[in-house]
Amino acid sequence: MDKLLFLSDEWTAEVKRLHAEVVTQATVPAQSVRMNLVLTESPLGAGTLEAHVDTSSGEVVVDTGHVESPDLTVTVDYETAKAILVDGDAQAAMQAFMSGRIKIDGDMTLLLALQNTPVDPAHQELAARVREITE
Repeated sequence: MDKLLFLSDEWTAEVKRLHAEVVTQATVPAQSVRMNLVLTESPLGAGTLEAHVDTSSGEVVVDTGHVESPDLTVTVDYETAKAILVDGDAQAAMQAFMSGRIKIDGDMTLLLALQNTPVDPAHQELAARVREITE
């Protein structure tokens, strides 16, 4: 399969397909959070992309668009968001935060709790497969 741009419509559809294939049992995330993302310097259009991470349904959902009444909003450049969300690069997150490239509006403790949530084997496999398809 060709590599897909992170958060493009094609990438989002393929991640949803992979999720349905790999994650056969629902696991409730330890932390419920509704987080909007504002991704700057996006190669997908006008330069800014809106996305979200939502665990309030019991599943981890990463999708485009914003959720209503988020717990927090994170503004970060597209490449750093991809490094954090796709590659799981905690060092990239720390460097971006320390250099002021990540802006957080809302309850930062929820973000820290989400970062420390253990990942079950099915979601580890899903993450590996998502990395394989992401450009």
